[in-house]
Amino acid sequence: MHALIVFSHPVPGSFTHTVAARIAEGITQANPADSAEIADLAAEGFDPRFNEADVAAFLREKPFPADVAREQARIDRADALVLVYPVYWWSMPGQLKGWIDRVFGNGWAYDDTPETGIVKRLQRLAVHLVAVGGADAGLYTRHGYFDAMRTQIDHGIFDYCGAPVMTSEFLIPSDPSHAEAHLETAHRLGRGVFGAVRSDAA
Repeated sequence: MHALIVFSHPVPGSFTHTVAARIAEGITQANPADSAEIADLAAEGFDPRFNEADVAAFLREKPFPADVAREQARIDRADALVLVYPVYWWSMPGQLKGWIDRVFGNGWAYDDTPETGIVKRLQRLAVHLVAVGGADAGLYTRHGYFDAMRTQIDHGIFDYCGAPVMTSEFLIPSDPSHAEAHLETAHRLGRGVFGAVRSDAA
């Protein structure tokens, strides 16, 4: 099985980079027959701006732009999609959100026509979300940020397309050794990425 791990962070060697790498390592160590591709949107220079060509594709007047079609093909090759992202203003970074805006389009991630209404087209795609936060759990809990982010991202994006969210993990500071613990969590998550998929298929 194959996983696509997507993240966006402008600084090479960031903790977000390391978490993504540990997840990939966990996937391949759990089963050497499985594979993981890492998509570093910042390093690849993905343009997140939703433009006139994207509007035309959304209205189904023209095909998806070439860069969007390439990303859709990467997802089509995957059995699981893993998003790893630092929390910016209680959501994901703009580049990653723009990747979703452009790639998860009408006619590919879902169909929305007067004849069919909403048809969810990504029901085969298992999704794993890993948010790397800087605030402690108390702040997230007091202000309802855990629930707000899950409503916005897990439900608002992926449920709309039918893609089941198998993991929704927050890696947040807990003690002086939290970074090491988070990397172990990332490795464990990687080892389990295809566990539920294989259980469902059995």
